[in-house]
Amino acid sequence: MCAPNLFHFTVCLSQTKSSMAFQSLDTIIDFLEPVNTFLLSDDEGYHDSQLGKHIAVYETHFPDIAEADLVLVGAAESRGGGVFTKDISGPDAIRKQFYSLFQWHANLKLADVGNVKEGASLQDSYAALKAVVSELLQQGKRVVILGGSHDLATAQYEVYADLQKVVDTVCIDAKIDLHLDSTLPGDVFLMKMLTSEPNFIKHYCHIGFQSYLVHPQMLETIDKLGFDCFRVGKVKEAIEEMEPVIRNVDFFSFDISAIAHAFAPANYATPNGFNGEEACTLMQYAGMATNLKSMGIYGYVPEQDTEALTAKQISHMLWYLMDGIYKGKQEAALEDKDLFREFHLAFADFETVFIQSRKTGRWWMQLPENKYIACSYKDYLLAANNEIPERWIRAVERS
Repeated sequence: MCAPNLFHFTVCLSQTKSSMAFQSLDTIIDFLEPVNTFLLSDDEGYHDSQLGKHIAVYETHFPDIAEADLVLVGAAESRGGGVFTKDISGPDAIRKQFYSLFQWHANLKLADVGNVKEGASLQDSYAALKAVVSELLQQGKRVVILGGSHDLATAQYEVYADLQKVVDTVCIDAKIDLHLDSTLPGDVFLMKMLTSEPNFIKHYCHIGFQSYLVHPQMLETIDKLGFDCFRVGKVKEAIEEMEPVIRNVDFFSFDISAIAHAFAPANYATPNGFNGEEACTLMQYAGMATNLKSMGIYGYVPEQDTEALTAKQISHMLWYLMDGIYKGKQEAALEDKDLFREFHLAFADFETVFIQSRKTGRWWMQLPENKYIACSYKDYLLAANNEIPERWIRAVERS
């Protein structure tokens, strides 16, 4: 029993909260299968400089995730994408590569809660993933889903809908999954996300679509809804322009079909797309987004991989996600005026303010209602030349 003084009362309260959190997480264990790290490491284990040595993993006991900055969850369900297979090793194939990488971010804590069990039906799998992600988010954790077909993003979104939390959403995909003539959930899941009532998507942004894979009317529909789409060629011309797009995201999904086949052989949708470094850069931007709480990497089918190259690519993307989280922690709060450079400009009869972080060099611009939104140095240069940045126009239209 604790002694009646302030120090011990604080310790006891902390222990009680930790115990309550663990009991709450204990309810999701039935949905999860543990990870076999000996199998992943070929019975060799991991040395002190490898990530596998520093991840709290669900093996025989559920790990303590209280201090975790990032929690991994495997979800191999692929029936919604038309892939009917008994091979559910995809998340473990990614883990095998990721755990072997070197640890460069000692101050970041990682946890891995294992794999979501495949349900008897697709809806059962959705429900199980939703339950796991929901509990982790309510514990204040940032979650990465190692999928599985992209329709699993439906379960990822429904977590926010149940919490009635309005979210900014970014999807990176070669296609825009609004194919109403398809019976596959993986081809139509965006329709449910974008049009369900009540709807909790404040803004949707699609990055990396390939024009020949997208019906022109889809782009018209998304534009009418006030959402944004960026063609893969446009992104590759100036990928740094995507950092402001991703900066305030809450919900993020990345389909590996957006990565060129040469860099991700398990992508069988198209030979074109982002190269490996560009995919890592986009993931780094996601890590820097301080509002981001759940992200999914979807579309990995291990049977289609060659020499585990796609698994290696995804593992590198996870490493850069960590790097982004580390960089994001260095950013100053917008309220700390002394940590920003301020530039007052007038363009096209509007007066506004641009600010630049002294810590990271990132930019924000002020809207007419005095709210600041993420922008780039290019936006500042346009305004300085008396041109209205398109990002500013789109933001004003939405507001």
